[in-house]
Order: sequence, then structure tokens, then C-alpha cells
Amino acid sequence: MHYSKDHLAELDILIQYSLDSTQQGLKIHSSASEEKINAVERLFDKGLVSAIDGGYLTDLGRKAAEHAQALILMLAPHYENIAS
Repeated sequence: MHYSKDHLAELDILIQYSLDSTQQGLKIHSSASEEKINAVERLFDKGLVSAIDGGYLTDLGRKAAEHAQALILMLAPHYENIAS
């Protein structure tokens, strides 16, 4: 299985959410790229965000965002030096 363009766009939205507070959400405006608009709509359809234009992370969305953000840190070039 490979990540599709849709998966990558959804992951890009998830890593934009702040995990420091449940009171911070995102709003994807109608002027955003079609890719971002479609990605956040798919996240809403999957139950990961509270509104079709972003909103807040649901409990499931928070777990997904935590994993997405952890993965991006693990894949960063500096991670290898930290893990060694």
C-alpha cells in the first residue's frame, strides 16, 4: 500500500492542528486550494474533524493528528541523530 495524493493532503491538514489545546481549530476558507478543501471534507466524512471546513479535531482526529505529527518528526533528518 502506498500513500495517495489524497492521503498526503489529509496528513498535511492533520499536522496543522495544534495538539496543545482542544480549543484551537482550523478553518479552511473557500479561497484555499481545491486540494485542501477536498482533504478537509474527506476528514470530516471520516469523522476526524468536527466541521466540513475544518473545525476542531474529534477524539479520533486527535489520535490521527498525534500519529501524523509524530511520524513527521520521526522522518525529519535530525531524528536519526536523536535516536542514536
